[in-house]
Amino acid sequence: MTESVMPTYGRLDITFAKGEGAWLTDTRGERYLDALSGIAVCNLGHCHPAVTRAISEQASTLIHTSNMYHIEKQQLLADKLTQVSGMEQVFFCNSGAEANEAAIKIARKYGHSKGIDKPV
Repeated sequence: MTESVMPTYGRLDITFAKGEGAWLTDTRGERYLDALSGIAVCNLGHCHPAVTRAISEQASTLIHTSNMYHIEKQQLLADKLTQVSGMEQVFFCNSGAEANEAAIKIARKYGHSKGIDKPV
């Protein structure tokens, strides 16, 4: 393989070219059951028609807008999430790192509101 990719994972000598449902096909035409769901990010399977259609429709309209602006569908989702969760607000972010940082800050703010200056 290539030397330009850092060897941070113990990669197997397989290159997948296509996915359909729970199945992956490599560049040699061999099929594999994706028992990991693409490391849990493809829980509806690969190339699910409804997901593919939704992504295509959204990409033809608008791919991304910063959270610095109002986003109509994000507001609709926030309304639904607060309704079903019983929470007052939701926080949307762009990465796991940002989510973890926010969780720490929210926990610290809550602790401060309870008179806790430093966590034990």
